[in-house]
Amino acid sequence: MEHIISLTVENKFGSLSRVAGLFSGRGFNIESLSVAPTLDPSVSMMTLVTNGDEPIIEQILKQLNKLIDVIKVVDISESEFVERETALIKVHTRPEDRAEALRIADIFRANVLDSSPTSYTIEVTGDVRKVQAIINLLQPLGIKELVRTGRIAIGREPTRSTQTQSRPLAKAN
Repeated sequence: MEHIISLTVENKFGSLSRVAGLFSGRGFNIESLSVAPTLDPSVSMMTLVTNGDEPIIEQILKQLNKLIDVIKVVDISESEFVERETALIKVHTRPEDRAEALRIADIFRANVLDSSPTSYTIEVTGDVRKVQAIINLLQPLGIKELVRTGRIAIGREPTRSTQTQSRPLAKAN
């Protein structure tokens, strides 16, 4: 089963290396990894996607919590979350395919970032299925180059149910 793990780490030299080393040293695969500083420049957020059954994920989480630079570890996939991925796709466009490439980009609300006589560079952001769907549709046109960010995710806040309080009816005189 796929798990998205969010790590809050100290923004220090070697933090990423220690996390990646933990995975490689135990034979676990990282499907995608994204790292960036938070509002506090001394802290970074890592979003890591991996596969494994519950005992393996539990072991990974325990091992991550033992790392010196790790502040917090959360398996986001255990609750409701929002995820996104961005892809830059350079598509070979013959004159007869240019309109089709633009149509596909428009359907997926993607942006054409660069255009040349022989190619378009298209940016698409969305969930993994959306990104994969546009890639599948653009492949017959000829993808020259493809770069994907890997997924980022954030947990959803729980929704509070608002209960309406019944007020006593005013007495008629």
